[in-house]
Amino acid sequence: MDFVRTPEARFARLLDYPFEPNYVDLDGLRMHYVDEGPSDANPILMMHGEPSWSYLYRHMIPVCAAAGHRVIAPDLIGFGKSDKPTSIDDYSYQQHMDWMQRFIDRLGLNNITLVCQDWGSLLGLRLAAENPDRFRAIVVGNGMLPTGDQKVPPAFNLWKNFALHSPWFPIGRIINAGSFRKLGPDELRAYDAPFPGKKFKAGARAFPRLVPVRPDDPASEANRNAWQVLERWEKPFLTTFSNGDPITRGGDAFMQKRIPGAKDQNHITLKGGHFLQEDSPVPFAQAINSLLATLS
Repeated sequence: MDFVRTPEARFARLLDYPFEPNYVDLDGLRMHYVDEGPSDANPILMMHGEPSWSYLYRHMIPVCAAAGHRVIAPDLIGFGKSDKPTSIDDYSYQQHMDWMQRFIDRLGLNNITLVCQDWGSLLGLRLAAENPDRFRAIVVGNGMLPTGDQKVPPAFNLWKNFALHSPWFPIGRIINAGSFRKLGPDELRAYDAPFPGKKFKAGARAFPRLVPVRPDDPASEANRNAWQVLERWEKPFLTTFSNGDPITRGGDAFMQKRIPGAKDQNHITLKGGHFLQEDSPVPFAQAINSLLATLS
């Protein structure tokens, strides 16, 4: 497949993003990831969604690393410093799953604590369900694993149509609109950095149309199978949703009822919009550290 690679100069001197780059080759595509904290510690896998990248976790990574955890934050293919196939048709739910499976295989990750939001949850929850022996805990903020059997919020359909058809797709402004606080010009520049032109945005535009919204969606059966695993999941499962996300609102209560590992956890509601990592990064990170302290 044809792909583009964002010039490294676009990432020079980004605000609050001092992390050294790391790369892994996934059958010809280069995937970037942040890897901070002790290399021999159990990993926290922080998975971003759309249209963000690992920059979203910049204020959380140091908090968790300082607590003695290894923090790994990949850029999904099509995002951040990772390579970007140029055709929307190059992206599918299963293809993203295959890329992430290869990623954790190549890094040899085990005893993983998953931290996920938005599409990071659609991929991460499936990944954990398909590799249950490799994950020790799950933390979900503003995310879900849809099967197409539930009604889709009207706000999602508006977002899907915008992503597919709008000639204007301003990444930084989209994230700013999904946050309670106003992002500064340097932060907006950082979110725009991976996407210097239209052909770099195919992955970001593709994601909304890949969400299962019908029972017969190509990903629906695999997600139902994943739910069968999650409904037997006894390991810690923590929800850290925000109070201001119109798309995922209520998902935390839904998962708490269905997933055994959510029982008796210190679930919290954080202040923020869809991108709660922007609005409440430190409380989010502290909730992760508190959970992991009970597992030590």
